Amino acid sequence: MADAGLPGLAAAARLPNGEVVEVAVGARGADKAEAMTPDTVFWIASCTKALTATAAMLAIEDGLIGLDDPAGAVLPALAAPKLLKGFDADGAAILVPATKPITLRRLLTHTSGFAYGFTSEALDRYATATGQTQLSADAPDFPLVFEPGEGWVYGIGVDWAGALIEAVSGETLDVYMQRRIFDPLGMTDTSFFPGEVQKARAASVHARTPDGGLVPIPFAMPPIHYFSMGGGGLYSTVGDYLKFMDSILGIGPQILTPASLSALCGVECEGVEVGVLRTAQPHMSNDFDPFPGSAKSWSLGFVSNSEPGPHGRGQGSLAWAGLGNCYYWIDRTAGVAGIMCAQLLPFADPGALAAFEAFERAVYANG
Repeated sequence: MADAGLPGLAAAARLPNGEVVEVAVGARGADKAEAMTPDTVFWIASCTKALTATAAMLAIEDGLIGLDDPAGAVLPALAAPKLLKGFDADGAAILVPATKPITLRRLLTHTSGFAYGFTSEALDRYATATGQTQLSADAPDFPLVFEPGEGWVYGIGVDWAGALIEAVSGETLDVYMQRRIFDPLGMTDTSFFPGEVQKARAASVHARTPDGGLVPIPFAMPPIHYFSMGGGGLYSTVGDYLKFMDSILGIGPQILTPASLSALCGVECEGVEVGVLRTAQPHMSNDFDPFPGSAKSWSLGFVSNSEPGPHGRGQGSLAWAGLGNCYYWIDRTAGVAGIMCAQLLPFADPGALAAFEAFERAVYANG
């Protein structure tokens, strides 16, 4: 803990021998005396994305939408997307009509052209110039940074996928996911809108200072239905999230058909830069490459390592993370899964990553 420079963290894993372990160390915050516990509640940020992708597969199973249906047929805001081509001499954005359709598949795989401000310098400049935000109750009118299907960039596509699920199901995303995912899996501490019981167990969010210290910062997702729910709005515990990862491993209750699970986890796009974040906002994220120099792939829900990982996980394992320095992986071949949660910005904190690597090695060494 001291080496990682964190006030506390929690972790849970399914070991190779099938045993489940949950651990917690340190405190819930630099401003909190309470000890970190396995049932501490974290903002899991983009760990939400795999759950939203799972909800999308359920909507497909229900016959509500297809992976390759034009999303604009359901969401008018996506019917005629604009492409950001650059800026003129006065600094005004140059926008042109995109020529290819946005589909659910492209939204889930980050190939739609939608970016985040912290992953695209061009979009960061556009957002600054227009004063727009990607976290609001209204869907933001952000342009694409490339033609749909012609690149990979981490962005708000899964938020749009959440909006698409709401439109075709007639339910808000929280209600749909509660009914189809959280209740069947027994995820009692997972919610977009945590109650007072969950709030009392929440970890504080911190910012890393230039000297390596930590400062607690006020943070909470909006207590209303908002656009950025599907991409990063959930709160959860490590034990609850392990229940979801168990379902991907084929352990316990199954909410997807075998065909849907295979589709969720199968390779959709590949490349050395797939799954890589090049930061445009260092206060939000450091550069992040889950497997530096190695080819990677993205499925409908996860990044996957094309070669065996250096800390234990097998080739083809599934993984991703959350902005507040939450990280997980699912090794379906070995029957292993693990998640570690901290709460600090920027993402890809070296101390948090070192702690996660040590956790992964310990999981494979103790099963």
